Amino acid sequence: MAHFNTFAFGIYPYIALAIMFIGTWIRYDREQYTWKSSSSQLLESKQLRKGSIAFHIGVLGIFLGHLFGLLTPLEVWHLFGVTPQMKQTLAVGAGGLFGLICFYGLTILIKRRLFNPRIRATSSPMDIAILFLLYAQLILGLCSIFVSLGHMDGAEMLKLMTWAQNVVTFNSQVAVSAISDVHWIFKLHVILGMTLFVVFPFSRLVHMLSAPVQYLVRQHQIVRQRFVR
Repeated sequence: MAHFNTFAFGIYPYIALAIMFIGTWIRYDREQYTWKSSSSQLLESKQLRKGSIAFHIGVLGIFLGHLFGLLTPLEVWHLFGVTPQMKQTLAVGAGGLFGLICFYGLTILIKRRLFNPRIRATSSPMDIAILFLLYAQLILGLCSIFVSLGHMDGAEMLKLMTWAQNVVTFNSQVAVSAISDVHWIFKLHVILGMTLFVVFPFSRLVHMLSAPVQYLVRQHQIVRQRFVR
C-alpha cells in the first residue's frame, strides 16, 4: 500500500501535470484547427443551452473552490478568522450547491449527447469519454460530502490541503505522508482528478484556456437577417 500511495500521490501528479502542459503546448503549436469546443448548437440548441449554463456555473464554482480551498495556506485562513471547522462547513455547503447545479447540467448534456441521433453521430469517442469522466468525478465529489459530514472538524480537509500545497512545492514525501490515511473516496477523487489532467490535451477541454480571453478581444461576427417580403 505504501508503494501505491507513493506512486499515486507523489509521482502520478507530476506525470499528469507534465502530460497536460506539454501535450497542450504541442497541440496548440501544431493543431490549432482542433483547438475548439466543437459546439453542436446548430444541431440542437434548447437542451444545450439548459445543460451548458448549469454545467458551466457549477463547474466554475467547483474549480474556484478547489483552487483556493486547497492551495490557500492555512495561515491565511487564520488571518481572516476562519477556523478549519468553518472552512469545512463552507466547503460542504458551497461544494454541495455547485455540485448539484453541475450534476443537473451535466446529466442533460450526457443525455443529449447519447440519445440525440444527430449529436451522437457527430460525437467522437473522446467527447463521450470526457463527459463520463467528469460525471464520475462529480459523483465522487458529491459522495465525499457525506463522508465529510461524519467529521466536521476539518481534519481530513487539512490533510488534503497539505498534500496539494506540498505537491506544488515539490515536497512529495510530505505530500504522500499527509494523504496516506485519508478516506478512500478522497483518494479516488484525487486520482481521477489527476487523470482528467492527463486527457485534457486530447479533448475539447482545451478550449477553456482560450475561450474566456479570446471571447473578449475577438472580432465580432456579422450576421445579417434575411427579411421575407
